[in-house]
Amino acid sequence: MKIIGRAWKYGDNVNTDVIFPGRYLYTVSTEEDLASHAMEDLDPEFIKKVKPGDIVVGGKNFGTGSSREQAVTCLKHAGVKAIIVVSAGRIFFRNAIVHGLPLFQSKEAVDNIDQGEEITIDLEKGKLLCNTGIFDLPQLTEGIKEIIKDGGLIPHLRKELGIEGQED
Repeated sequence: MKIIGRAWKYGDNVNTDVIFPGRYLYTVSTEEDLASHAMEDLDPEFIKKVKPGDIVVGGKNFGTGSSREQAVTCLKHAGVKAIIVVSAGRIFFRNAIVHGLPLFQSKEAVDNIDQGEEITIDLEKGKLLCNTGIFDLPQLTEGIKEIIKDGGLIPHLRKELGIEGQED
């Protein structure tokens, strides 16, 4: 599976409160509402510029802070298909995988990606292609690849249990 999209590059210490501002935690009711506030406090134009398939690139400590899942789901519903950072908060990393959003930690990749350039991630090979070359990404386990392919942990478990399409 390949992901091709433009890179939206941010710096260090992007916490969950600027990815999805806490003031909206109890006021949003739809996926569109979630998406409309993605990165609002850090980049007010993000939601107007991001396109389906784009990739968020960040520095050190991306997604640190609270355990709120909305920090991942707002990006996913905005169309973001992957995240590449130098380092990520462990809970944010887990939430990304649970929601089917691949997250890679690679300083070398981040250092070589330019803001706005089109990049390609090959999930099967663990490779990133950008303007300056091809870089190795940390390999995802087969189980994580399946979760991502299925759209997240809940759809993956439904598929595994043979209950796809059933409501909770």
